[in-house]
Amino acid sequence: MKTLYIDMDGVIVDFTSAFEKLDENILKEYEGRLDEIPNIFSLMEPMPGALEAIPKLAKKYDTYVLSTAPWKNPSAWSDKLEWIKKYVPGVFHKRLIISHNKHLNKGDFLIDDRLKNGADKFEGEHIHFGTEKFPDWKTVVDYLVAKV
Repeated sequence: MKTLYIDMDGVIVDFTSAFEKLDENILKEYEGRLDEIPNIFSLMEPMPGALEAIPKLAKKYDTYVLSTAPWKNPSAWSDKLEWIKKYVPGVFHKRLIISHNKHLNKGDFLIDDRLKNGADKFEGEHIHFGTEKFPDWKTVVDYLVAKV
């Protein structure tokens, strides 16, 4: 079975969805470093189509979450785990990897919306989520199901 890694922020999780739940003063205080707001990751909602796509892909691939957590926000590490347990409880049980060096993980595919933190050096195929080729979860699922 081929291995698939999926990033969280901007792929499974809508990072910006937390902003409307925060006080304006907090947003001002952390301007330019919003990912350092304590517990911000616990406030985020799923990306459209993500919760439907993940179980489909998990049936076809050995699937893991591969995410980066801000170094200066320790609550992000536990918030990401709690988010996974809340929204996709069975699918990613003990399958959450937090790393600032995604290229160190070996696998066939990485779905990520950015090229940072080693995504650009990943040895398998980088599926660049949110781009013209892969604008949404439907295009990603169609592409990956055809690869099995």
